[in-house]
Amino acid sequence: MEAKKTKIICTISDLNCDIDFIRELYENGMNVVRINSAHATLEGAQKIVDNVRAVSDRIAILIDTKGPEVRLTPMANAVGFAVKEGDIIEIKDGPECLSISKVLYTNCPTFVNDVPAGASILIDDGSIELYVTAKEESRLVCMAMNSGPIKGRKSVNVPGVHISLPALTEKDKVFVNWAIDADIDFIAHSFVRNKEDLLEVQEILDSRKSHIKIISKIENQQGIDNIDEILSHCYGVMIARGDLGVEIAAEKIPQIQKKLIQRCRARKKPVIVATQMLHSMIENPRPTRAEVSDVANAIQQSTDAIMLSGETASGKYPIEAVRAMSRIALDTEESILTPPDLDLVNVTKPIAAVLARSLVAATLKLPVKAIIFDTWSGRTGRYLAEFRPKVPIYAMCYRGFTMRELALTFDIYGYPFEVTGTKEGFVENSLKILMADGKLESGDLVGFVGGSFNDELGATYMEFKYVP
Repeated sequence: MEAKKTKIICTISDLNCDIDFIRELYENGMNVVRINSAHATLEGAQKIVDNVRAVSDRIAILIDTKGPEVRLTPMANAVGFAVKEGDIIEIKDGPECLSISKVLYTNCPTFVNDVPAGASILIDDGSIELYVTAKEESRLVCMAMNSGPIKGRKSVNVPGVHISLPALTEKDKVFVNWAIDADIDFIAHSFVRNKEDLLEVQEILDSRKSHIKIISKIENQQGIDNIDEILSHCYGVMIARGDLGVEIAAEKIPQIQKKLIQRCRARKKPVIVATQMLHSMIENPRPTRAEVSDVANAIQQSTDAIMLSGETASGKYPIEAVRAMSRIALDTEESILTPPDLDLVNVTKPIAAVLARSLVAATLKLPVKAIIFDTWSGRTGRYLAEFRPKVPIYAMCYRGFTMRELALTFDIYGYPFEVTGTKEGFVENSLKILMADGKLESGDLVGFVGGSFNDELGATYMEFKYVP
């Protein structure tokens, strides 16, 4: 299959993670494996990691934290209870109490204090709406706005209201430390509200000198409002449209998605669009036309990556879902234009950024077949990718984790590479690797940007060469 530019993330369950299955996903377009810690044990997560590593050292691995999430406590009655529109429901403090019919408790000890009268409380992703008619000492009096079942452990959202929850649960801390030991590449932190939520994760990573990068999952209004400070403290962003769509009116999500992608691109940060992209393929072998349009729209808006959740974790047609996503990406990418102005915003390495811009601009005038760069950190590659060249970008990576980090960035495909010490060695060895892999042929014109020929970081030169 022709190499697409948009990266694909597949959620994998330890119940279906054998090596042959992962290899087939990889061969059909998967670039990153996602593990959802909310549904995983440490043993199950380690099994996934071991099998992914057995397939390829180029596949990046991302694990989600649960993050600051409010849920109902377990029900005394395992099947829950039914409510009718107009029923009065009480919510009380007591994270250790079992919820019972008409009396609910949450895992948040300050929930009653934080939620004001007049607020709307959404249970189970909005399946049940409760309106707070009165706030009394240690309890909220609510009216059910619609009929339906309420079951234990279901999600609780209060749009527009700040709930006092710690950024990391105890389970999150265990998984973050496990991720460091397992040499995972990304931690996607859920329900990021502000920079403080990220600093708690980063503190653990720094204390153990970990290279793991943080992806901020934007799932509520606070995350949207604080996006600029959040971008200053994370590697990239995941637009998690499921919970976002519970807290915010559904018709606003498309424009929010577009604006978040624009903010990420301006800051040269990788961005992922997630949730229900090919949801019907959990049960059906082909996507709906609306789903195809949704995926294509995200790519046209210049997302770096698109994500499959239940489609590959528990669906009936996981391989078909990846193939469909790859086909949509390949077709849609033909319409992506390299911006003629190639704007530079908030760059941290201006020399690398200017060289990247100049090289991409040159590909609009010259018959360049590929761009090659060498890297310790991947920064030059992210600058190149943000300019959306029409030709593929190949990264010669001096560190394995840098190669896997770039698996999340649009249009970049990494290769392990040894330090050569000279420009000539870099050019010669990278061409040998790419010709052996069938990416280049004799006579092809190639653009090079690089300069990390020793322990120093940062691009210092650019040139064009024909493949001998």
